[in-house]
Amino acid sequence: MNNYILQILQDIMAIDSPSGYTKDVITYCEKEAHQLGFQTKRTNKGNLEIFVDGKDDYTVGFCAHVDTLGLMVRSIHTDGTLAFTNVGGPLVPTLDGEYCKIITREQHIYTGTILSNSPAAHVFKDAKSLERSCDTMHIRIDEIVKSKEDVEKLGIQNGDYIAIDTKTTITDAGFIKSRFLDDKMSVAILFGMLKTLSQEKIKPLHNLVLMISTFEEVGHGSSYVPEYISELIAVDMGCIGLDLACSEYDVSICAKDGSGPYDYDMTTRLIELAKKHQLQYAVDIYPFYSSDVSAALRGGNNIKGALIGPGVGASHGMERTHIQAVENTLKLILAYIQ
Repeated sequence: MNNYILQILQDIMAIDSPSGYTKDVITYCEKEAHQLGFQTKRTNKGNLEIFVDGKDDYTVGFCAHVDTLGLMVRSIHTDGTLAFTNVGGPLVPTLDGEYCKIITREQHIYTGTILSNSPAAHVFKDAKSLERSCDTMHIRIDEIVKSKEDVEKLGIQNGDYIAIDTKTTITDAGFIKSRFLDDKMSVAILFGMLKTLSQEKIKPLHNLVLMISTFEEVGHGSSYVPEYISELIAVDMGCIGLDLACSEYDVSICAKDGSGPYDYDMTTRLIELAKKHQLQYAVDIYPFYSSDVSAALRGGNNIKGALIGPGVGASHGMERTHIQAVENTLKLILAYIQ
């Protein structure tokens, strides 16, 4: 199962999907769900719902988001470089020197590099000290462009998406390194759950709806939830650092984040299942975090909600987790649905 999950991860990492530009990756997820034998539905806003029949009429939802952080062309400079604005909240200083793609409305793709406005140590006194922000950085396009007009002739315009290179790497020691493990890692884990149900002919206790959301990074991914869903579990990254207990090897169970506490009974049940199945787990509080369940509750949906996920280090930067965290998260999900 690990090989399947990691292949799904590599496949969806190769499909650029900053918030608002997710049709291609949703199409991939839709086809994969159909190949596993499950029915799907797309919502008006572009989310994908995958349906699993259970033994009764009670319905539990799981959500993970396939949209990622990204950038967008803000304006074109007179020298042919691009000013940009962020989509979601990437750690902008970590983008200095990264490769990217500029995607035009006509679907032409140009490569480029994200650079500081003082990019050369031999030229600029503040090359090392200049603050790295959207206002002090630019995109250098890999085309012969010397003016704004040259760039416009390529079809590049304000509002075009800029996708950041993920650098996805899986090491022999089991570490998974990439941008946007938040939350494509969890999407792959949910497909691992579907693959397990399909292969082993398992029928879950309750009906399941897997919601693959497309606007989580900008705050409203699963703000609407079908009214027949009673419980919703967000499968998203677990945080590492400060006084948190979670590591890259654990499944994280979040008791409270910046949006408030999660459902007491659901969280307790998840903890009890983690103990019963002897999983590596941690219970934590994330002060600077919200999830698709947070969006659903703010949207007025009458649900109970919880949050779990694999421990991921360096969130919104160059992230890393370990295959043990993936395994523990999958096992907890399978325990919960049975």
